[in-house]
This record gives sequence, structure tokens and C-alpha cells, in this order.
Amino acid sequence: MSEPLLSVENLHVRFATRGGEVHAVRGVSLHLAAGETLGVVGESGSGKSVTAYAITHLLDRAGRIAEGRILFAGRDITRAGRHELRELRGAAISMVFQNPRAALNPIRRVGEQIGDALRAHTGLTRRAARERALELLEAVRIRDAAARLDAYPHELSGGMCQRVMIAMAIACAPRLLIADEPTTGLDVTTQKTVMDLLSGLIAERGMAMMLITHDLGLAAQYCRRVAVMEQGRVVEEGPTAALFRAPRHPYTRRLVAASPTRHSTVADLVGEAPAPAAPPPAPRRGQGPLLEVQGLRRSFGRVLAVDDVSFRLAPGESLGLVGESGSGKTTLSRMICRLLDASAGRILFDGEDIGAIPASRFHRAPQRRDIQIVFQDPNDSLNPRFTAFQAIAHPLRRLEGMGEGPALRARVEAAARRCGLPLDLLARFPHQLSGGQKARVGIARAIATRPRLLVLDEPTAALDVSVQAVVLKLLDDLRRQDGMAYLFVSHDLNVVRMMCERTIVLRLGRIEEEGPSDALFAAPRSAYARELLDAIPHFAPERREATA
Repeated sequence: MSEPLLSVENLHVRFATRGGEVHAVRGVSLHLAAGETLGVVGESGSGKSVTAYAITHLLDRAGRIAEGRILFAGRDITRAGRHELRELRGAAISMVFQNPRAALNPIRRVGEQIGDALRAHTGLTRRAARERALELLEAVRIRDAAARLDAYPHELSGGMCQRVMIAMAIACAPRLLIADEPTTGLDVTTQKTVMDLLSGLIAERGMAMMLITHDLGLAAQYCRRVAVMEQGRVVEEGPTAALFRAPRHPYTRRLVAASPTRHSTVADLVGEAPAPAAPPPAPRRGQGPLLEVQGLRRSFGRVLAVDDVSFRLAPGESLGLVGESGSGKTTLSRMICRLLDASAGRILFDGEDIGAIPASRFHRAPQRRDIQIVFQDPNDSLNPRFTAFQAIAHPLRRLEGMGEGPALRARVEAAARRCGLPLDLLARFPHQLSGGQKARVGIARAIATRPRLLVLDEPTAALDVSVQAVVLKLLDDLRRQDGMAYLFVSHDLNVVRMMCERTIVLRLGRIEEEGPSDALFAAPRSAYARELLDAIPHFAPERREATA
């Protein structure tokens, strides 16, 4: 057998913290052959990214390799010095980071940044580096690459920024590419485009790739082998199809069970018996819909973000809203929540035109407490200066005029209990909570006023699969118990299929297709909906394996 391109042997990584030394990676051993793609999967805190940063020597000052060896092309780089690392990074080993907007320099044009990577390892002139940068942008299939060359990162979409990162990573033809959650936050078609691009480049250039992800479907579709990490250790490793078909380790089995597929139910994800269908509550006024949207439009300058959208939502119904980035999902949901004014059209809630109330004054309207929203990222939506108790109490104080006292505490604690949030966590600030706990605070805050409509804007996008499963079960239970209607905005089509009776597919601000979720997902009528469904990565054994 030929010598591996990369060998990680008994790697231990420790971090010095105020509370003592943290053992983040515990005896990890991995190998990767030239031209191979290895998937490293596991949840947050499992040690995936720390292992990658150790390989590339990008650990922060508090981190250190305490034990073990890292061999690259037979050369021990465990204690490589600055000069040796300068030669390795970019030229031999490159990395694609999770958040391209954070990784790219916001005040330099993307062409200049690709040129910087080229000139650091080659003798190219500025002009030659610019010409090569243009070729690289074309290689990663950025449309109108010549115009994008002089764009700043904020002028590009998330998918385009990720392609710029890939162009920088492959600029000097490295032998190993480490991709750390390269598609997190991207819609399914952009995700497929980025991953197909990476897979194709790997095959064309004979590179090896380590794909770090918590998405088992992505690993199954693009990796021949997978290593599963838990609490700093590799607990299982093997050929992808065999590992997912018959996982041996209990942790791997839990990950597989918690990952949504095109056939799973919410109950399947948490290992429970299916719950009976939720009976819709009786409408308060006759038999009319709870929410009716009529000819809604919203423009930003010359861009029409939402274009003539109309639909109805019955009391207690769950309606999914899916589409690519830029399809108008978030703009539409914010208009319905009255966080944003429409350019035209009507929004009827319980028969009353709430769209006629300016967004700036809607907080005083009686319907405000009936319509609440759960945002995508609790890190951004929770006030860092509020404890969990204060965050949940805030809408009760503002919308119901509740003052300090036992009544307020009882309502906050009741909302926390319903969301499975231990009461001893109510005194903590957001930075003292895990991702799942912060998601529960966001949901508890939204249901504290006992709303009739809950708008869920990508509520599980940033969560690990096991935490996502628990949060989805919580949302499903809350709806059954309270009869709330849901408008569920997501780019995870498997989640929408499980959570929603009906689904609307948006494209370029217009409704492309609408219908019962089971029928739409089983036999979509529009080519665009079929494209979305075909782009979903699956880890079922019958799915294709990568050619990388």
C-alpha cells in the first residue's frame, strides 16, 4: 500500500483556560490518501474543527498539540516552524472556512485577495496574478467573473463568497484541501453547486479533501470514507455506505437516527411512537382563514423581492415556505410579522388588514401579541445583556404590560418549562448557554404571549442534528397542544416535509408551486421544485457515492 498523503497519529490538543486545561482532542488517528475524500462528522464540540486547525497550525494561542504526530507526504510537520508553514499553507495544504464573509477581508476587492494568495507562493507580477485570479473565478463558475473581480465581499451573495474562498484555496494547486463546514447556511441548490464544484476540482487536480461537516447526507454523497468524532475522539470509521447502513457505535446510531430523510417523521428523529394528528382549532370568526395574503409586493429600489404573492393559512395549520437564497422567503415572513412594510397588497389577520398598520407602529396594535417570530440565529436575536428570564419576560412586559412580581415569574417559568428549559438556567446570559438552550429561550420568548401565529425563520439551521431533532419535536408538541398556526421558513426541505401540511415554493419573489406537502414532495409539478428536491443530499445506502 502506498504511503498516505496525510497521517494523523494519536493527536492530543489541549487549551489553557481560566478554569484549567481543556482536553479538546483525545488521541485522534486519521489517514488520507492522495485523491481521496474523507468525511469527518460529529456535533459541535466533538473536535472536528480543532483537529483541522491542528493539522494546519491555525490553533489560537491558548491551544497546543500536547501529543502525537502529523505527517504530510511522509514529512513530520507536527512542530513545523514559521518558514516551513509559510511554504505549506496555500501551496500544499489549503483550507475553506465555514463563514466566507468572516474569512474574507471586507475592505479588499476579491480579485486582490486571490492575487495575494498567488503572489505569496509564486513569482507572478500583479498583472499576471490578476489574470490568473480571473481564470480561477471562471474555474469556480462565477458568472460575469470579470465584473466580480473588482467586487467587495459584501457585494456578493453567500454562495459567491464561498466560491471566492474556494478559488483562493485552489490558487496554488495544493495537494490537500480541508473544507470546514463549507456549505453551512447555504440553500440546497447552492450547496449542491458548491459541493459538485469542489468534488470536480478534486477529481480534475488529483487533490485529497477532508470534508468536515455535521450533515450526514453531505458526507454520504461526497465521501468514500467517514470518521465519526465524539468528545474529541474518533469513535467509528469506515466506508461511507457500510457505516451508515449498519453503524456500530451508539453515538453514530444516534446521529443517523436524528438526521432527517425524505421518509422520516419527527417522531422517528427522537425515537418515539408517532403522535396523532393535531386537530385544528375552531376559527374565532366564522370559517375564515387566520391569515390571508393578497397580492403582496415588496421592492428594494429596482429589485422586486416579493412579487404578487397570495395565500391563505388556516387556524392551527402549518405552512412551509421554501426556496433558494434571494427567493423572497425572509422578506415575506418579515412583512407578515409586520417588521417590514409592503409596497403593495394586503395582509389580513382574522379578517383585519394589519398590513395597513405601519410596521413602526404595529407594536401598539392588539394583534402584535398574536403574531410572534422565532429567528434563525439565537446568537443574533437574543440581547447579550438580558438573562434568559429577562429575554422571555420582555414581550410580556411590552405587550401585556406585566410588571415585576409573582405573576410575571409564573408566566416566564411556565413558558420555560413548556420548552424543556431548566429553571436554573433562567439566570444565565446567552453566552453561558449552549446552542440548543438558546434556541429554547428564543421559542419560549415567542410563545410567552400565547400567540395564534408563529413565524419560524430557519429555527434549526444552526443546530446539530440531535439538537435539531429535539427542537422540532418541541415545536410539533407545542402546536398540537396550543393549536398555533405555523409559517415555517426553511431551506431544509426534509424538515419542511415533516413539519408542514402544505408547502409553498418561492422563486425570484413569486410562487412557483403550492400544494399539500406529501404530494408536492412526492411528485413536484414544476422543474424548479424538482431541482430543489434533487439537490437534497441523502445518506440512504442506495444514494451514489462520490467519485473523488
